[in-house]
Amino acid sequence: MGNVRARSDTGKLFFDFRYCGRRCREQTMLDDTPANRKKLQRLLDRIDAEIVLGQFDYARYFPNSPRLKELGATIPAPQNQATPVFREFTDTWLQEMQAQWRPTHTSGIKLSLRKYILPAFGDKPVGDITKADILQFRAFLHQVTKKNGQPLSATRINHIITPLRMILNEAANRYSFTSPYHGIKSLKVPRTDVEPFSLDEVKLILDTVRDDFHDYYMVRFFTGMRTSEVDGLQWQYVDFERRQILVRQALVKSELIYTKNDGSFRTIDMSKPVYEALVRQKASSRHHAFVFTSAQGQPLNHNNVTKRVWYPLLRLLNLRERRPYQTRHTAATLWLAAGESPEWIARQMGHTTTEMLFRVYSRYVPNLTRQDGSAFERLLKQEFTNIEKKEER
Repeated sequence: MGNVRARSDTGKLFFDFRYCGRRCREQTMLDDTPANRKKLQRLLDRIDAEIVLGQFDYARYFPNSPRLKELGATIPAPQNQATPVFREFTDTWLQEMQAQWRPTHTSGIKLSLRKYILPAFGDKPVGDITKADILQFRAFLHQVTKKNGQPLSATRINHIITPLRMILNEAANRYSFTSPYHGIKSLKVPRTDVEPFSLDEVKLILDTVRDDFHDYYMVRFFTGMRTSEVDGLQWQYVDFERRQILVRQALVKSELIYTKNDGSFRTIDMSKPVYEALVRQKASSRHHAFVFTSAQGQPLNHNNVTKRVWYPLLRLLNLRERRPYQTRHTAATLWLAAGESPEWIARQMGHTTTEMLFRVYSRYVPNLTRQDGSAFERLLKQEFTNIEKKEER
C-alpha cells in the first residue's frame, strides 16, 4: 500500500509505493495541501488496485519517469488520459448542480454556457483544455461588445468565466489531472461608488412623482428594500399592528423566490411615513395579494417602471440619472446621518455585520464616523486646556 508524502526541502508532494519488488518514488509539482493530498491519494488508490490486478502500466501514469528504463517499460507516445468532451461533461455537471441553485441562477449559468463557453470549448476533451486556451478565451471576451457598443465589464467577464472554472476543476478531480485553471485570477473589478439622493432630492421626487407611484417610492426611499423585494412584497407580510415589514421573498423575472441570502430574510421597522404610505396603499390594492400592482392587479414589472416612470421623472427634475437601486443606498445614508445605531441599520438592510455598512457609506456621514479629525482636535484642545489650568495654579 503506497503513501502520498511531502518533500522536506520543497514541500512538494510525491508518490511512494512498491512495484515489482522495488520502492518507487515519483515526484509531482503539487504543494502539500489537504486538497492536493486527497487528489493524489485517489490516484494512488487506483494505482495500488491496478498493481494487485496486474493491470498497472507504469509508463501511462509516469511517462517521463527515469525509472521506466530500469523497469524495462515501453514509453508510449505522449497522449492525454481519455476524458469526455467538454459538452458531455457539462451536461452531467449541470444536472448535478442545479438542484442546489435558484432557477434564476441556473438560467444565468445556462446563458453563459450557450452564448460563450460551449462555442469555444464544447467539442474539446476536458483534459485537453490548457491554461493558454482559457486566457485566450478571456481575451476574446474582452473584445466582445454589447448591443450599445460598450465592451463587457470585468464583472460580467468574471461571471461568464466562473462556470468554466467550476467545470474544469470538477473534471480535474474526477479524472485525476491538474486543472488548467490553476493560477488564473479573476479580473480586478473597479470599486463602484454609491450615489444616494439627498433629503431635499427625495422630497422633490416624492412631491413630483405620479400619484399612483408616490407611496411606492416612499417605501423604497425609507425602507432600503431591494427592487425585487418591494416588487415581491405581499400583504401577508405587512404587519400593521407591530408596524413591521417581513422580507421573506423577492420577485425575479416574474417569479417569487426566496430572499437573496439568509441575511436578507429580515424584519424592517416602519417609520411613520412608510406606515402611512402602506395604509393608503392598502385602501387601493387590498383585494390583491401584492402590495404594489399594475392597473390589472399584476405585480409591477420593474423594467417598465424604470423606463416609463423613474428615468422620465429624473429628467424632468434635472437630476443626475441614477439606477432605482440608489433608493436603497439613500435609506442607509439617511439613517446614518440621523444617528441611528449601525447595528440596527445593518439589520434593516439585511447585512449580517456592520462591516459593509461602514465600508460603503461612511464617507457620507463624517461627523458620525469621526473621519474628519474633529474628535481628535477636541480631545487635544481639552487636554491642553487642562494642562494650562494646572500651570496657572
